[in-house]
Amino acid sequence: MAGEITETGELYSSYVGLVYMFNLIVGTGALTMPKAFATAGWLVSLVLLVFLGFMSFVTTTFVIEAMAAANAQLRWKRMENLKEEEDDDSSTASDSDVLIRDNYERAEKRPILSVQKRGSPNPFEITDRVEMGQMASMFFNKVGVNLFYFCIIVYLYGDLAIYAAAVPFSLMQVTCSAAGNDSCGVEADTKYNDTDRCWGPLRRVDAYRIYLAIFTLLLGPFTFFDVQKTKYLQILTSLMRWIAFAVMIVLALVRIGHGQGEGHPPLADFSGVRNLFGVCVYSFMCQHSLPSLITPVSSKRHLTRLVFLDYVLILAFYGLLSFTAIFCFRGDSLMDMYTLNFARCDVVRLAAVRFFLGLFPVFTISTNFPIIAVTLRNNWKTLFHREGGTYPWVVDRVVFPTITLVPPVLVAFCTHDLESLVGITGAYAGTGIQYVIPAFLVYHCRRDTQLAFGCGVSNKHRSPFRHTFWVGFVLLWAFSCFIFVTANIVLSETKL
Repeated sequence: MAGEITETGELYSSYVGLVYMFNLIVGTGALTMPKAFATAGWLVSLVLLVFLGFMSFVTTTFVIEAMAAANAQLRWKRMENLKEEEDDDSSTASDSDVLIRDNYERAEKRPILSVQKRGSPNPFEITDRVEMGQMASMFFNKVGVNLFYFCIIVYLYGDLAIYAAAVPFSLMQVTCSAAGNDSCGVEADTKYNDTDRCWGPLRRVDAYRIYLAIFTLLLGPFTFFDVQKTKYLQILTSLMRWIAFAVMIVLALVRIGHGQGEGHPPLADFSGVRNLFGVCVYSFMCQHSLPSLITPVSSKRHLTRLVFLDYVLILAFYGLLSFTAIFCFRGDSLMDMYTLNFARCDVVRLAAVRFFLGLFPVFTISTNFPIIAVTLRNNWKTLFHREGGTYPWVVDRVVFPTITLVPPVLVAFCTHDLESLVGITGAYAGTGIQYVIPAFLVYHCRRDTQLAFGCGVSNKHRSPFRHTFWVGFVLLWAFSCFIFVTANIVLSETKL
């Protein structure tokens, strides 16, 4: 069982790992960022984006350090188990048998603190994939583990609600606009309401809910089975994503270059900071997937530098996408899903490109929905699992998939406000996963490492932010974010 959990998978180079991390971080959140930028003002947005990118980098190094400490503990346990087996067998086995078995074991698994310096691996080398849930079990008490799973489950629910709303919303925008008098899509000055007509007597909100029902019926059943993302599907969706992003940036730059830019974003508007904060946190989310990304990297010699380079490239990309968007389109005309702004004839004359960009979220998000759903279902099972116990068939195959699928679909049925969904998911559950959990992980892993190995052994993957001040700073920032976002929501609702 342990071997399956910590299985590394096929190794790849550090630069391939850099590309994988880039693809993981730059996802759905990037499509909601332009509107958040326009709402909060370009200067405030830029400052907050850079700062949150830096904070995400800090906690990423925390998770990597915790992964290295967890690997060291696993090696230590293997060495102890090996010693116990040798002690048990020494009374019955001959000297020659012990020597043969010892040589074999050394070739397969070297002791963590071998006295032989030549060829001895560093105890903190990251070779086993230790997921965040497993690290939480190693470094946290029972309360901490339950809080970890609660945070992960809430975040995944938010993720599924965003996905469940984004696909029907994109389909509604494209098909309802094409079905009306304007066959080219959304015009510059057109503002649609949910109560507007779509097809005959059907309103736009009715079309949205029909698409949501079809989406649920087609992809929902995958929650009841095991599904894996294939390598070729990942390549296809990544290729479509980068074609779409490149086309949007080029089209926006061309319009601005021809003097057709309509955007005049304000310098700062603090009323939009709440959603911008949540969108930015959501857009830098990668900490929960780092074990699967980092462990297969063949050479981890300059891992921290490569991760830093990744964050610089991601910041540059987010800045380019958002700034071209807010200066190309008016703030009030920017859609929650940025791709839908290119469903206009005056922006894109080629119908094939308009439909590709308009339906882009449908293809890419639909492939991710079953993966996230199965991940959430498995986290529910792990949270309630008792050692040595098994679930009845009805609970395992019906109850857990149902409680996974129904809540996000109900949320998507009630609202398709993607900016708010992304903002709330990022501001609350995202803050916990991106800041609170990594800070506590690195704090406890440092304490446990010092107790187990002493002060003389140094973690080779230790974070550059090694002073305890940084742990406290991250936790203080996370607490401040919770207070700020909650106060902002309360004040906004009071005004309404």
